[in-house]
Amino acid sequence: MDKMNLSDAEWRERLTPEQYHVLREHGTERAFAGKYDGLKDAGIYHCAGCGLPLFDSGHKYDSGSGWPSFTAPMAQDAVTAYEDSSHGMRRVEVRCGRCDGHLGHVFPDGPGPAGLRFCMNSVALDFEPKDD
Repeated sequence: MDKMNLSDAEWRERLTPEQYHVLREHGTERAFAGKYDGLKDAGIYHCAGCGLPLFDSGHKYDSGSGWPSFTAPMAQDAVTAYEDSSHGMRRVEVRCGRCDGHLGHVFPDGPGPAGLRFCMNSVALDFEPKDD
């Protein structure tokens, strides 16, 4: 996959301040505050930074965590994982496979065959409804 590399100024121009904080500064939105946590519509979730398709709504479930949660990405290379030891804990950070934007974290407590919970920030995602 071709990587997308923009300057800090280009990212600031492209993103809202909240999106910039989450995607570029590895921030997190408040639990239960994101617009996609309770969304049940069919569609595709894209990276808000670069538009890469990341998650299908068919893999979305209500984890009760307060953030949109998925059992798997659409494609193996859609996301990348990095060790995250910030905030005094060990977690696995999930970033966009194209623009390296921070999306959220993945935890080993999800349903499905892999047992994973991809816990994402709504502000890092754009939703495209499926046509009926």
